[in-house]
Amino acid sequence: MTNLISIFLAFLRLGLTAFGGPAMVANIKQLAVEERKWLDKESFQEGVAIAQTIPGPIAMHVAAYVGLKIRGLSGAIVSFVGFGLPAFIMMIVLSVLYKKTNSIPEVVSIFKGLQVVVIAIILNATFSFAKPIIKSKGKIAVALFSFTLLTLNLNPFLIIIICFLISQIIFKEEISIEKTSSRQINFSGLFALIITLFGFLSLLFFYDKDLFILALTMMKIDLFAFGGAYALLPLMFHEFVDKLKWLDEKTFMDGLALGQITPGPIVITATFVGYLIKGLIGALVATIAVFSPSFIIMIFATEVGDRIKNSKIFNKAKKGLLASFSGLLLFVSLKFINTVSWDLIKLLILVLSLLCIIKRVNILYVVIVGSVISIVFFN
Repeated sequence: MTNLISIFLAFLRLGLTAFGGPAMVANIKQLAVEERKWLDKESFQEGVAIAQTIPGPIAMHVAAYVGLKIRGLSGAIVSFVGFGLPAFIMMIVLSVLYKKTNSIPEVVSIFKGLQVVVIAIILNATFSFAKPIIKSKGKIAVALFSFTLLTLNLNPFLIIIICFLISQIIFKEEISIEKTSSRQINFSGLFALIITLFGFLSLLFFYDKDLFILALTMMKIDLFAFGGAYALLPLMFHEFVDKLKWLDEKTFMDGLALGQITPGPIVITATFVGYLIKGLIGALVATIAVFSPSFIIMIFATEVGDRIKNSKIFNKAKKGLLASFSGLLLFVSLKFINTVSWDLIKLLILVLSLLCIIKRVNILYVVIVGSVISIVFFN
């Protein structure tokens, strides 16, 4: 049996180079299926399918799934933490540096260009969400409906709920029913995780109300973010910029830019948000909170995976939710575009960044080149 330290170190090494978000699933497959022979191809693919149907960052959930299959709940925890730890540490370092240097002219000039790169990244994510829906009139209608409601300042969480209800009416059931497993489901570990999470929230409530609100908000964001890490962005923007006003638009965009030069999913921006609000403890609380709910869902979904696949309600909902996030991401993209003072150089950076991302150039390289161009032209 593979020991926990070996699992942790394997995923820690993978996490150090985990640039590219969902693209890292291929690297996890190489580690788990081809190199270590922990899983066969069919079992691994089942994990990827589960990760794609639940809220939260896909690659992180696939890492947890592999650990779960090897060593149960403890394996899931160490693989999940090992894979995400490098991104967390790097984001802490970058957040500290940002807070100390963001008024220095050279740093300001770098972020002028990086904000444009962020817009290119979000636009590409919007296109990715939109591709599967363009052949369906129903999905297009849901996307436009969610965009329209957001322009009317309706709460995006309420929009998601409305789109969930609409999806049950307008979408037809197309899946074939597969035989459901009759194996016993182990709920003891899940129950322990849920109790721990409630204990964590209770401590924060009595210790510091702002930390409690930070944690509760991050958990809510994670629970609603179907479609991968990018689905969190419009929700995080709404909560911390529009609603709580703890950050302004440009600072949030700077956090997204820093999230792209760290390994791991862009949701690690939560660490940046937490640090700017409450320092190191805020960064830790925000990070734990933004990953915990979907991690628990991943464990549960692995136990009842075939039941989820056979759920008519869930499969209809998934169509509507992914379509609604296309509208939400489009709204955030336009909001970010409106934030930037555009000139010819910034337009050039936007076009080049989009072309590179579409051609699957590593986002880290795009960010580095954008930073260099910013120093040259905006300093």
